[in-house]
This record gives sequence, C-alpha cells and structure tokens, in this order.
Amino acid sequence: MALDTVPSNYGQVDIGIVHLGLGAFHRAHQAVYLERHLARHGGSGGWGICSANIRSNWRLVEQLRAQGQRYHVAEYADREHVTLREIAAIRETLYAGEDGPDREALLVRMSDPKVRIVTLTVTEKGYYLNPAEGTLMTDDPAIAHDLDNPDSPCTAPGMLVEALARRHRAGIPPFTVLSCDNMPDNGKRTRQAVIDLACQRDAVLAEWIAANVAFPSSMVDRIVPAMTEQDFARLAELGIDDTAAVVCEAFSQWVVEDDFPQGRPDWEHDGVEMVSDVAPFEAMKLRMLNGSHSLLAYLGALDGVETVADAVSRPDIAALLTRYMQDEAIPTLSMPAGTDLTDYTERLLARFGNDSLRHRTHQIAMDGSQKLPQRWLNGAQSRLAAGGGIACTALGVAAWIRYTRGGDLHGQPHTVDDPMAETFAELHRRHAGSDDALVAAFLGLESIFPSTLASDERFTRPVLAAYRSLEARGVAATLDNLDSLAL
Repeated sequence: MALDTVPSNYGQVDIGIVHLGLGAFHRAHQAVYLERHLARHGGSGGWGICSANIRSNWRLVEQLRAQGQRYHVAEYADREHVTLREIAAIRETLYAGEDGPDREALLVRMSDPKVRIVTLTVTEKGYYLNPAEGTLMTDDPAIAHDLDNPDSPCTAPGMLVEALARRHRAGIPPFTVLSCDNMPDNGKRTRQAVIDLACQRDAVLAEWIAANVAFPSSMVDRIVPAMTEQDFARLAELGIDDTAAVVCEAFSQWVVEDDFPQGRPDWEHDGVEMVSDVAPFEAMKLRMLNGSHSLLAYLGALDGVETVADAVSRPDIAALLTRYMQDEAIPTLSMPAGTDLTDYTERLLARFGNDSLRHRTHQIAMDGSQKLPQRWLNGAQSRLAAGGGIACTALGVAAWIRYTRGGDLHGQPHTVDDPMAETFAELHRRHAGSDDALVAAFLGLESIFPSTLASDERFTRPVLAAYRSLEARGVAATLDNLDSLAL
C-alpha cells in the first residue's frame, strides 16, 4: 500500500469560525481545507474552528477533547493508495444538543467579535424548511420551542437568530452565515429560515439581519461514508488508534460564493473555488451526483445491495445511472463555458466504484422526504416543461415509495430513517390493498411534491407503472423493461 502522511505542525490559533454540525462530513471536508490554510500560514490569521454538535452525539465531543481536538482523515484513492492527514484546525468542540451543557457557551462563542463566519452542515432537515415550498415550518415543535425559549434555542436557525440578536444588541458586526449542506440555493434557503424565524421574534431584528448579514451559497463534494468497525480496523493496520477518525475518498471539491463582508481566509490558495455564482455548480452536483446516488441507493437497497460500489458494479444499474445523467440531468443544466459534463459523468461512476469505501445504500437513503425535491423533482419539472422524458426519475420515485414500506423486495426489513417516517407508515397501512391509491397518496404529499407534478400524468403514470413493476417483477426485470413502462 502507498501511504502518504501529512502531520499537523503549527501551534495555537484564535477561533474565527464557528461550525454547527460536528459530523463526519465536516471533519473530512471543511476542516481539511482550513487545516491546509492554517498550515500554509503557520497557524496565524485567526481562522481556527469551534465545532459544535447540536444534536445527540456527546460522545464524539468527549473523544475529541480527550485527543486534544486532533484526529485523522484517511483519504482513499483506491484500496492501495491512501493519504493520512492529522487535523488540528478544530480548536474547540461543544455539545449543545438536547440537555447539552454547552448551549450557552456556543451562543457566547458565536457572539464573540473574533468570530466572523458561521458554517453549517446540519442536513436538509436541520433548516426546518418545507421541502416543497421552502418556507420555515413554524408549527414544528423544535421551532416552537425556539420561539418560546429564544435565549436557549435547540435548532440551527434558532441559534443563528439568537447569536445575531446578541451581536445586534451589543453593536457588534454580524458574522457571515455559510451553509455547506446539499440544497439548491443553500445560502438563500438559510437566509429564508433565519429571517422567517427572526420575524416571529422581532421585526427590527429581522430587518437588521436582512440588511446586514451575508448568506453566500456553496457547493460541497466529497464522499464520506459512516465509519464502521472495518474502517477502524484498517486504520489500526496503519498504526492509527483514533476513535474520531474519518475515512473518505481522495476527491474533494468546495465552490463558494465570494460574499464575506467581515473577511474570510484566503482559501482559494487551498483548493477552494471562489466564484460569483455557485448556482450552476450546485445544480450539477445535486442532480448528477446526488440524484444518481439516490437512484442507486433506493434500487440497490430494495434488491439487497449493501454498498454503492456493489450497486454500480452491476451493469444494469450503471447503465441506468449513465442514462439518467445524460438524458434527464444534463439537459436541465446551464454550466459555465468549458464544463465537460460527459467527463463529469464518467468520473462520478468511477468514484462510485471506489470499493475502498463501504458507503452503504441505506445511509444515502436516509431523509428522502427532504432530498427528493432538489435531487429529482426540480429537474423533472424542467424536463417535462421542455417536453423531455423522465423514465429514470419516475423509477427512482417509485423505488423510494417502496423503500418507505420498511422492507426490501426479498422480505428483509430495514429502518426508515426520515422525519416523515410515521406518515409513510400510515399511508402504507391505509393503502395496503391498492397500488394506485398508495402511489396517489404519496404523490399527494404537498410538503414534498409540487402540485404541478402531482397533477401531471406524464409524471404520475410512469411512477405508478414503475412501482407496479418493482412489486411484480423486481429490480432487474424492471430495468430491462424500463422503456415499456407507462406506455
């Protein structure tokens, strides 16, 4: 095995960035870019990170604190080539989840004038936006809690609003809010959530945020599977005993809209692409990479396929992904001159086939209700408006509906990890005897499906036909006869 090691070799550094969402992706992506930046500057510049878990992982915070906030990232190009990085860019970790002891400490840190950027990886559901309409779900219990307890919020929007309110009262300039989640227009959507919540609290505060806070958009790309015992065993073979370590692919990309009124790291020298408009890159990644990921995840999981690499090794699934990207995703994109989307397609398939990563199909299948609109439905609307076909997307939607039953096509049960899991279970119970009624009920979920799609037979008919085919014939036979569905 070819092993490259990159140690961390700088000293103390001030904290200038607070990050909400201390998950594996943050540790393998943004923190790595900041590590490069700090190493290049010898630790100077004041751009250390305070990373906070705002959900339910106190153990990770304890692990990182016990290790002096240092951990390792293993970047696998393939089974034989790995780069091992030591990361020390995270200078402080906090736990502000339910009953977490550090919620006030996090708000104090976010209110510190030295903090000029707050970044987020809280997943789509962490913004509490209606997936179909994009407005804040003010009736959600967590948002209701933040409105009743503004000085002790439990959601990311609530924490942003409270910290900005404290800075406003103290006359401190606001931080820039940078979303790093897989959402189209993630900056605009974050702004929507924050201002909607602020409006419920204080109109003057909302006006100040709207006039003074920058919410640049970004596109992030790196495959970071959940850690397994096998991953820790591989690291042990490399001499690494690190409970906070992360394994990921070698490829990494970060495209950021350059709008930081209070300053930012000069991280364009560390591989970050600073652009004036990130929207084309967002759409490319969401519809091609994430859309393909979801397609193979639901079909693979229904057929008992455990990992992404296993799924893409099947010729029928690989052919489906190629067709989806070429026929349904690429025609909806408008990219800057020189962007080679055919090459991007080929590189995505190669990345999916990296069998050094054990990226589980069920991990990708999580939170489908939050992911479908941006990964598939927006593109499907564009295709239909242009008179194009959506056979692959319709199959994906059908596979998702079948997946939400909680078992694969071979009778093996699985957990449906989704904010709407109870709603899905009730729909499956209520319509167990009718595929037509079940599919219609799912497509009638206004929080997911725009009414223009739910009422369009060019969409509903192939979804129903694909669902029936999956139930009657399975995945392989459905893929073999995809063109004949709904005719």
